[in-house]
Amino acid sequence: MTEQLLELLTTYGLPALFGAMVLAAAGMPFPSSLTLVAMGSFVAQGELSFWPVVFAGATGAIVGDQIGYAFGRYGGRPLLAAVTRRIGGADKVEQAEAYSRKWAGWGIFFSRWLIGPLGPWINVTSGLTEYPWMRFIALDVAGEFLWLLIYVSLGRAFSDQVQTIASLLGNLTWVIVGVLVAGLLGWKLFAKSSNGETAPESDERTATKQ
Repeated sequence: MTEQLLELLTTYGLPALFGAMVLAAAGMPFPSSLTLVAMGSFVAQGELSFWPVVFAGATGAIVGDQIGYAFGRYGGRPLLAAVTRRIGGADKVEQAEAYSRKWAGWGIFFSRWLIGPLGPWINVTSGLTEYPWMRFIALDVAGEFLWLLIYVSLGRAFSDQVQTIASLLGNLTWVIVGVLVAGLLGWKLFAKSSNGETAPESDERTATKQ
């Protein structure tokens, strides 16, 4: 599949990139990271221009995201349940809903470029929960353009190591997520510990005054 996709990208260029990004954002199992790094490599070789690649890819991803959002909003939970029974992914829906409830708009933004595997499911759950469409599309556009800029730039910089860079980026994503989660948990524990230490002192002062 990867070889066929790269052949399509080589032959049809930007239209193939647009179509691939629509399908990937809508939930199809496409190697989108590899696709973007490969397009960056084509830019480095002079076969394509940087900004048209970024705009074509981001536009395709945004269109695919809107398909997922509309599916959740207008198809509703019964249709989603019927689809997941046939193709699987119910656990991803639950995970995406929990993520959406916790992070709200930030969840939409980060799932465009940092936690990509959750992106299509975040689109659906955003529609299910009727997250305001104008906010959704603003965060979506910002996140998708950032994603394209990062990945196409890396592909251009390391044009002779396309598959290696794509693989490293996939692993790096989860490393960054792990660091962020660890930092958040550490901050919460520190805040809780600080509150626990200051409370007795406050009680002591109150008792002394009395």
